[in-house]
Amino acid sequence: MLYNIAAKVVKAFLSIFGRIKVYQKDNLPKSGSYVIACTHTGFVDILWLGIATMPTQIHYMAKKELFQTKFTKWLMENLHAFPVDRENPGPSAIKTPRKLLKEGKVVGIFPSGTRSSEGVPLKRGAVTIAVHGNVPIVPAAYVGPNNFKDLFKRIKPRLIYGEPIHLPEGMSKKEGMDVLLEQLDKEMKALQDRIK
Repeated sequence: MLYNIAAKVVKAFLSIFGRIKVYQKDNLPKSGSYVIACTHTGFVDILWLGIATMPTQIHYMAKKELFQTKFTKWLMENLHAFPVDRENPGPSAIKTPRKLLKEGKVVGIFPSGTRSSEGVPLKRGAVTIAVHGNVPIVPAAYVGPNNFKDLFKRIKPRLIYGEPIHLPEGMSKKEGMDVLLEQLDKEMKALQDRIK
């Protein structure tokens, strides 16, 4: 309930600075769970991705520091975020998203693991979770404002979804993860280039 209300409020606020242009939303699976992996350059892309993907709700991995106070813990949990220790990711980093996927939910991950416009190598988390959850990965790319300063510059936000990527048939999970990681990296870069 809070997720839907928050999405409407945030959409109304962000739209003051410019409406988002969304491309290829029909690439999102119509049913079943999946991992959505998006480029990450600031906090605004997280918000627009969640809004653009509605009515599907995304369950985000979020750094554990955001869960340290009672209020932020309550807020993050009601916005479908779950904590992960970036420095020392334990079994829960995989266990929680696998449980969500088994329940038919969508898990959102930013594979670069950092806010960066540089060509940061992708971390394996998204691929590992998708393979062990036996679900596809939907690559996505965002170009636009990254922070409040950019919002006031009225930089036009754009978001594009790629086609779902699946573990190649006949491959072991270990071998398939390497292939998937390479494919995901290429897809995300290609998508970002298309909307720049």
